[in-house]
Amino acid sequence: MPEPQESTQAMRPRSKTELFFTFASIALQGFGGVLTIIQREMVDKRRWLSTKEFTEDWAVSQILPGGNVVNLCIILGNRYFGWRGAMAALAGILLPPLVIVLLLATAYNHYVHLPEVAGAVRGMGAAAAGLIGAVSLKMISGLKKNEMGAGICIALIAMTFIAVGLLRWPLVYVVLGLGAPAFAYAVWIIRARDRTKESAS
Repeated sequence: MPEPQESTQAMRPRSKTELFFTFASIALQGFGGVLTIIQREMVDKRRWLSTKEFTEDWAVSQILPGGNVVNLCIILGNRYFGWRGAMAALAGILLPPLVIVLLLATAYNHYVHLPEVAGAVRGMGAAAAGLIGAVSLKMISGLKKNEMGAGICIALIAMTFIAVGLLRWPLVYVVLGLGAPAFAYAVWIIRARDRTKESAS
């Protein structure tokens, strides 16, 4: 799978309206989750973020309370247009799915007993898992420029997979046990690098 090209210039949404409609479009495409779509829109298509920036923003969104994609929308909207941008992005990502889900929930209650419906739901679950896996592989390329180094990042990924996927540990313990030390180590590396630059200049 080819790696997305890094943006050669800083790009950003032109208005809060563009921000709203971009996230509304993402929400309407995101069957089974919008992570796949939002990564392609932000990095590959619109180039509002580089792969490294998207990976870092997604990491922050993961550890904050609430929905991951909702957190990311608020972060990006606030970055571009302050709290009004955050509200525009949030409205875009939530309003279209809300209307559709309410309509589908009504229909689902009437047809849930049909075996065709149950089979379709299982099939969509498998497809959603595949989409998440594909995006995760693409995001790994952003770790090449991580301050901690690719080796440590891959080790953290492996330990997280074992803890959550195999041992079924609660996520809060994994975040505190692996995320907090990784955060402290990254801060130490960045400060050490800054001190080296200051002493060299």
